[in-house]
Amino acid sequence: MYIKCWGSRGSIPVSGREFQKYGGDTTCIEIRTKSDDLIIVDAGTGIRRLGTQLMKEQRSVFNFIFTHSHWDHLMGFPFFKPLYDKTSQILMHRCPFPGKYVETIVTKLMLPPHFPIRYSDLKASIYYKDGCPKTFSIGSVTIEPIALSHPNGGCGYRFEEDGKAFVFLTDNELGYTHASGRTLKDYEAFCRGADLLFHDGEFTPDEYIASTEWGHSTYTDTLALALRAGVRRLGLFHINQDRSDDAMDAIVETCREEISGNGHNMDCFAVARDMEFEL
Repeated sequence: MYIKCWGSRGSIPVSGREFQKYGGDTTCIEIRTKSDDLIIVDAGTGIRRLGTQLMKEQRSVFNFIFTHSHWDHLMGFPFFKPLYDKTSQILMHRCPFPGKYVETIVTKLMLPPHFPIRYSDLKASIYYKDGCPKTFSIGSVTIEPIALSHPNGGCGYRFEEDGKAFVFLTDNELGYTHASGRTLKDYEAFCRGADLLFHDGEFTPDEYIASTEWGHSTYTDTLALALRAGVRRLGLFHINQDRSDDAMDAIVETCREEISGNGHNMDCFAVARDMEFEL
C-alpha cells in the first residue's frame, strides 16, 4: 500500500514563507493498492495538484471516499482535472453515510451561484457505490469505518492490505464526545497496532481551552492515544491554519521527548504535503 499526502492543513488553505515545509493545502490523501486501485480520501485543495499528476499519468479510474462534508475537505473537488475528461470514471463510495448523502454534497458544490460549471456538465462518468457504515473493500484493500467525534459527524478509516494497516482519523475530537462520536477506548481499539496513524492534532492544550467542542484534538491527547494503541508511526494531522513550520517543529520535538522519556520507540512526525509512505 502506497500513501501520499497532498494536503494536511486544517480549516483553510494558507500560503507564505512560514508554511513552506508542511504546506498550505487542505486535506487530500492518495492511496494506491497492490491491485493498482487508486483511492482518494477527501477533496481539499490538495486534490488540484493530485489531479494534474494523474492526468500526466493518464489514469482513468478513481475511487473517492470522504470523511465528512466540511468545506476544507471538499473545496478542491471542482478543480480536479479528471472531472473534465470524458475518459475518466469516478467511483464515489457512499461514505461517511449511506444513502444519497455523497450525491447531495457533491452536486451542491457545483450549484449556481457557487461555481460557474454545473455538475451535470462534467464530462467524466460518475458512479455511486455502497460503502459505509460496514466494512468494505476496494481491490486488495479492506476499509473499516468508524464514526468521528466531530460536529455534524463523519467517518475515519482503517485501510488494511497484506497484514499492514493505515488509520486515518482527522477531525476527531478526543477531549469531547460529540453526538455521533465514540469512546476513547473505541478509538484506541480501532488504532490498535497500526503501522501508520494520521490523527488530528490541531491544538496545543492552551489553545484547546477556547476551542472545546470545535471537533479537533490537542496533540497531547493524540500522542497519548497512539501510545496506548501501540501504533508504530504517528503523523500529526490537520495542522492549524496559523501554525508556522517552526512552531510545528517544536510540537514534534516535544512529542519525541515525551515518547523517549517514557521508554517508547514510536516514530512521531507532523504530516507535510508530498510526504510518501510504503506499507
